[in-house]
Amino acid sequence: MNAYEEFMQSVYKPMREHLVFAGFTELVTEEDVQGKMDSIEGTALIVINSVCGCAAGQARPAVIEALQEVEHQPTHLFTVFAGQDKEATAKMREYFPEVPPSSPSIALWKDGELAYFMPREEIEINQMETIKEHLLGVLKQFITA
Repeated sequence: MNAYEEFMQSVYKPMREHLVFAGFTELVTEEDVQGKMDSIEGTALIVINSVCGCAAGQARPAVIEALQEVEHQPTHLFTVFAGQDKEATAKMREYFPEVPPSSPSIALWKDGELAYFMPREEIEINQMETIKEHLLGVLKQFITA
């Protein structure tokens, strides 16, 4: 690894760890994504993470706070990092082809299909608290036990 790659990894590391420390499983390869998504049971909250400001200022904190407040948790918490783990992100996006690529974004997977998707466009125009409250409503609607 060259000096530039090492520097960039040090920049992205806290952005990755933000969700991992909150309990998310980071999927970094196509095989990781396929292995988890093809054998999934229950529900999964999926965050397509990003380096952009709306990921740091709105998406990641909103997701983490919503999970702290909701009564029933998703069965699984997954994240892929757009721009860094390109193959894993592309593979994840294959599971919801009806949605244009968007990062950051938040998806809820239930019963083998996409139940909800919040694209970047909705994240970047809202405050963190608004996203959190909306996500709380989504989680309460789709996850009952």
